[in-house]
Amino acid sequence: MTPDWTIVVPVKGTAGAKTRLAATPEQALAIALDTVAVAATVAPVVVVTHPSSAPAFHALAVTVVEDPGRGLDAAVLAGVATCAHGPTAVLQGDLPALDAAQLRAALAAAAAYPRAVLPDADGTGTVLLTALHGHDHRPRFGRGSARAHRAQGYTELDLPGLTGLRRDVDTRAHLAALGSGLGPRTLAAFARS
Repeated sequence: MTPDWTIVVPVKGTAGAKTRLAATPEQALAIALDTVAVAATVAPVVVVTHPSSAPAFHALAVTVVEDPGRGLDAAVLAGVATCAHGPTAVLQGDLPALDAAQLRAALAAAAAYPRAVLPDADGTGTVLLTALHGHDHRPRFGRGSARAHRAQGYTELDLPGLTGLRRDVDTRAHLAALGSGLGPRTLAAFARS
């Protein structure tokens, strides 16, 4: 039986978001909104973000928690703390080509393990981190996070493909590679630039 997941999505939500992508605040928010909109069709979502970005996420009918401002791991833990310690998935907020079927498939695979990690397309970062008991999360985001999460006891999911789920966007090349698979808000925001 597939557990009832809650998905936590940390979103920086400030002018400093997506600097490597050279995105405007509007573009960075569009990427996050597309990610959250798709995730919300799969499971309840908790977004952890700056108060200035909260209204945009409230419009998607998701729960919004204020980012404590102490880095990505602290933001993740703030979101996880609201989930009653049930099955909790942490999803990166920069997946503008996220596909609901791919996310469902990854969560179904993750349900077989107490804790699991899905690396990004490059194999070094983390796009999805799961724990069947939310209080078991030990996030270690940053450079080389996939390896750091494996060292914390997360089982790596071997799920080839899943392009929309595994391709976080850090550069313009990443964005261009996703082409027409991008979400509508992202396409519109980058078309204006």
